[in-house]
Amino acid sequence: MSSPDKSAPAPAPPDASKTVVRGASLLIVLQIGSRAVTFIANQLLLRFLTAQLLGVSTQLEVYYLSVLFFARESLRVAVQRQETRPASTRKADDDPMARVGRESQAVVNLGYLAVLLGCFVTVGLGWLYLSSADESTVKTPNFLLALRLYAFAAILELLSEPCFVLMQTRLQFGTRASAESIATFLRCVITFGTAFWASNAGIEFGVLPFAVGQLSYGASLLLVYLWAGTRLARADGFSVLPKALGSGGQDYVASYFYRPTVSLASSMMAQSLVKHVLTQGDTFLVSILSTPKSQGVYALASNYGGLLARLVLQPIEESSRSYFSRLLSSQDTKTRPSRETALKASQHLHTLLKFYLLLSSIIVSIGPVAAPPLLSLVAGQRWANEGAGEVLAVYCYYIPLLAMNGVAEAFVASVASEAQVHRQSAWMGAFSVAFGSAAFFFMRIMNLGASGLVYANCINMLCRIVWSLAFVKSYFARLETPFEIFALQPNAVTSIICLSAPHLIRRVTGVAVRASTSFKDLVAIGLAAVPVVLLM
Repeated sequence: MSSPDKSAPAPAPPDASKTVVRGASLLIVLQIGSRAVTFIANQLLLRFLTAQLLGVSTQLEVYYLSVLFFARESLRVAVQRQETRPASTRKADDDPMARVGRESQAVVNLGYLAVLLGCFVTVGLGWLYLSSADESTVKTPNFLLALRLYAFAAILELLSEPCFVLMQTRLQFGTRASAESIATFLRCVITFGTAFWASNAGIEFGVLPFAVGQLSYGASLLLVYLWAGTRLARADGFSVLPKALGSGGQDYVASYFYRPTVSLASSMMAQSLVKHVLTQGDTFLVSILSTPKSQGVYALASNYGGLLARLVLQPIEESSRSYFSRLLSSQDTKTRPSRETALKASQHLHTLLKFYLLLSSIIVSIGPVAAPPLLSLVAGQRWANEGAGEVLAVYCYYIPLLAMNGVAEAFVASVASEAQVHRQSAWMGAFSVAFGSAAFFFMRIMNLGASGLVYANCINMLCRIVWSLAFVKSYFARLETPFEIFALQPNAVTSIICLSAPHLIRRVTGVAVRASTSFKDLVAIGLAAVPVVLLM
């Protein structure tokens, strides 16, 4: 029979919500600062890049992100959701110092699973990428060397994972802010410096500047996390290297890794695979259904369109996942959160979704009109003539769906059981088929190019949002806690404004979609948008 303390849910610390809010705020500031530096560097880099080189660099970045995602994502979620040591050990540790050290060692050990898995994933995905790459991509100058550098950079970043998960479980967001700020700054400086030097020297480096910059990013992260982790290890009596914790059996795998956490991470791996294919599926499909030049145009538009998602939405999503995991999760699946806790979670999730809808209304009303002239101003008329402005305008309709899906799936990842995770994976597999079919229809049959890919992404996100909100509704229903989905919908006035604002702003300002625009056009659009925002 399980002991009482094992069946009881681990309560969230009293100040957990405040800590998470502070952490989210810190991450948002970090994202704004790092993206500002990245934005400036990219603007300078655009002067040295062709659309084809940008398209190939995007493929290499997807390879890099795929390695990281498959190696660590499911493990990160599992560590956040579960305790990392058995209840029997929690009772035996009378010394608080020994207890903290043992808990920290368990987390560090789990982090090394990502390193081990990453070594295999790096080779496997590298072989898969090379075997599927077209001839024009492989013939890009220094392509193979750049691919090897990206692989090495991924391993370096994964080596920082043990210290990263340790800092996350302790809600020490300052270390992450320092590490990512330093790494981002060095990556931008080295990438631009290498490209600038090669251009002046008349050397054709191809995509090598991006690879060298990414290598500096991974090395910087590793050094900062090792420095912070080593200091913490000395203070709390554990090691940043893997160390045996038990004799195996039911509690630990190979005496190092806490079995329930490993089991949950394994269960979530299939979902991670499908989720990543859906997340990065746009890049996969655009590489199959279009030329490297079109890939570069789409990459530029999606990079600008995704700025808001990376600056604000992603930090909120990560912090929300951590918060809901601490508030609602329990190792014992038979234990239900208290009604008070469930009501608190329902209210916070509802408030967050309402905020996203308000923000989305503003984006949909103004973004499609402002996007083409803004891109022409910041990226140059050459990129605007390639059609990137029109793609960015369509992308503005995708951002709200991206936001809603992010926070909804963060909640699902926080509370779903292993069986529910498998069910979600099956549904996401069906959504991937719908996504691929929609992409083929819009890009090949309708010949909409990169804009068609954005439309396909919208269909994919709508499917995922419907499933996630249905899960949220049923979850709170089981807890006898109200969560009204239809109460989230905007009122009639806001809906009418969203539908009519783009057309009205174009009529008032006289700005056409494909017209050669200037800063005056943006000012006129901004002035016309003021009453639109005030009416919402």
